[in-house]
Amino acid sequence: MRAVLSPAPAVPEPELSTDDARALLDRQTAVLELIARAAPLPEVLAEILVSLEQLMPGARCSVLLLDRERGTLHHGAAPSLPVAYVASIDGMSIGDGAGSCGTAAALDAAVVATDVLTDPRWVDFRAAATAVGLRSCWSTPIRGRDGQPIGTFAVYHDQPHHPTQREELLVDRCTHLASVAIDHAGLVGDLVESEERFRRSFDDNALGMAILGLDLAVVRSNHALVSLTRGRSDVVGRPLDDLLTPRGRSLASWVDQLDRTGTALVAFEATVHVDGPDRAGRTEETHGTDVEVEVTLSQLPGRDGRPAQYVVNVLDLTERRAAERDRRARLEAETARRTAEDLAHARSQLLAAVGHEARTPIQAIVGFAELLGTIDLDEARRHEALDHIGAAAGHVMDLLTDVLDLSRVEANALPLVLEPVGVEEVVGDVLGLLSTKAQQRQVTLSCRVGDEVVHADRRRLRQVLLNLVGNAIRHGDVGGRVVVRSAPGPEPADLCVLVEDDGPGIPPELLPRIFTPFAHAHPGTASRRATADEPGVEESVGLGLGLAHGLVGAMAGELRVGCSTSAGTCMELRLPRAGAPRP
Repeated sequence: MRAVLSPAPAVPEPELSTDDARALLDRQTAVLELIARAAPLPEVLAEILVSLEQLMPGARCSVLLLDRERGTLHHGAAPSLPVAYVASIDGMSIGDGAGSCGTAAALDAAVVATDVLTDPRWVDFRAAATAVGLRSCWSTPIRGRDGQPIGTFAVYHDQPHHPTQREELLVDRCTHLASVAIDHAGLVGDLVESEERFRRSFDDNALGMAILGLDLAVVRSNHALVSLTRGRSDVVGRPLDDLLTPRGRSLASWVDQLDRTGTALVAFEATVHVDGPDRAGRTEETHGTDVEVEVTLSQLPGRDGRPAQYVVNVLDLTERRAAERDRRARLEAETARRTAEDLAHARSQLLAAVGHEARTPIQAIVGFAELLGTIDLDEARRHEALDHIGAAAGHVMDLLTDVLDLSRVEANALPLVLEPVGVEEVVGDVLGLLSTKAQQRQVTLSCRVGDEVVHADRRRLRQVLLNLVGNAIRHGDVGGRVVVRSAPGPEPADLCVLVEDDGPGIPPELLPRIFTPFAHAHPGTASRRATADEPGVEESVGLGLGLAHGLVGAMAGELRVGCSTSAGTCMELRLPRAGAPRP
């Protein structure tokens, strides 16, 4: 028969005796009670060490805490060790050979020095230990939640000593208890530090802050919010909507939106109402009763994840509003200054241009007057001179009339007689008046206007069309055509009158200033095509288009360049139809 080998029986894990377990449990309960009420860490560690020393007569115990950043050990608790010795090892660096505790922390393993007089790891600490009668030291690492050392647990004796199995079990239990205490103290410390940061950021914040209950009453308020309410002493306990009123919507609707949508926060503007004088003694009349603020509202969840409270931030907008008003006032002042400078410059340019335009006819008047006064002319030449004087004087009068009309338009003081005006009739009059000028340049005039009626001043409408058609004849091609036609406006209540020619178009650089009096194209740009009989010329647009633009605007219409290309120009005149509703 083959023998069957049975597996070796498992070696049972060593256990504490019933008496030790009961005694340790009692002491552990006392330690846990200290931890539960957040007793200081030195007090908790001292309780653990005293309990162990009672279970291990002759032992003197200590706990050192590890500073991981610096790699040093610092005093945690040592109720029965001499003060001089504790002070001598406080702040020691860890490392292999740094006594029992320094080596245990560095190697993350238990280190037993049966006799410090012969143990090579105690060379640097032997004198301090023997001076107070310490001969053996057994140290185990205390591990934190991350499994890495956070301190050391040391057991000293006055004579050479090696730990028994019972002592190892007791120290193992106490080391774990010390780990719990140290980790809990760290959590409590982090919580206290966090609470202190919150308190400082809340109480000392320049922003008004409050915590509200679910009933929207103020549970806690900081100094800035109290200052916004002019130092009211009853802010806490009052509903928030007693202190401020949102603009446009109720506070409840903002809270409902926050709860319903689950957004991080809602923001709105509100008014803080102030009752009576503030803390500086200023009354409502001198200080004002309302403060404009911006409010942000967010939820503060409880342990179950549901909203438990609300956090409110209140920003005083007084300085921002004042800055905006100041910025707006500066902008308006700067705009007014620039406008005044532009107007002054434009006025100077206009006066210079008018003076230039008037100089030639006045010189003609003076010259022909001197001719009549110094030379005996025959009847024909005398009449010719008088005709030149009359034409020149008429040109000056027309120029002054246009300047006067332009000034009246700018001052919104132009007298108008607005009435229903037949467009076809006015266009017919204009084409008749300009027919001779058109024949001189061999330009064909045509009218494609129906019986439309506009609401306008008849004389001013004729003046505008005379300018537009006259310009089209003057700047168009010799032998070309000019068409005046009507078209529907952009709105049913409007009518457009278009004046089209087949000339070379308006120079692109002149288009932005086409309605500026006496605007010029860039030097070297001809206003119309050069021919053998009629070379290209450089000239200004005069007063006509600027005045026409102002006249049309005064009649609630619009004058603009519809298009301008090398194939011709279209000027678009828009006027309200007669009988159409007007603002």
